[in-house]
Amino acid sequence: MGKKLTEAQREQILEAGIAAFAEHGLHGAGMAAIARDAHISVGVLYKYYADKEDFFQACLRHSLSALEEALAAVTAREDKLLRYAAGIIRALGDFCRDHPSHIRMYHQITTASGDRARALAEEIEAVTARLYTAYIAEAQAQGDLRRDMDPRFFAFFFDNLLMMLQFSCCCDYYRARMALYEGEGPWNPERMEEELLKFLESAFTWERTDIVHRDER
Repeated sequence: MGKKLTEAQREQILEAGIAAFAEHGLHGAGMAAIARDAHISVGVLYKYYADKEDFFQACLRHSLSALEEALAAVTAREDKLLRYAAGIIRALGDFCRDHPSHIRMYHQITTASGDRARALAEEIEAVTARLYTAYIAEAQAQGDLRRDMDPRFFAFFFDNLLMMLQFSCCCDYYRARMALYEGEGPWNPERMEEELLKFLESAFTWERTDIVHRDER
């Protein structure tokens, strides 16, 4: 009987899988190529995972666990919404820098359809959906945010911005798209955070009755 894989070896296998799924998608990634990249035999891979679907689910859980760990320090503390948002943006930026293949795998997942799309969305998005909605509703109840908004929709818009920011850091199409707006210079996470927080501050704090349009003066 072969030696049991160490935790480090299992993590290496999962990272090889994430890189393959990020590049080729679930159907295009091959278990033999993943085993080769992880420096193990296909037999060892199938010893620990029943099939490619089982291995994909393990890769997804590993990625979500890493992301939750990266966000834990930010989401665990109570703070004003914009400081909370700044912490999340910074943590996601660090995660994108350290784990770009995780974000590219996530991007591949968003092309799923039907029941699989619903199941994946519920597994990946449900926690942050509840977290952001509750946080925004609480801040609104405290009087820190505009009163004329629905926390559920604003949580959805907030999460959309964060999703696109991650794709813009790691996915070629979205990088090129961002360059159309930002220019071709080097990635500047501090400037991105600063400008996004300005955008959020206006969205979350200005009530419609406070906004004066030129033709209303």
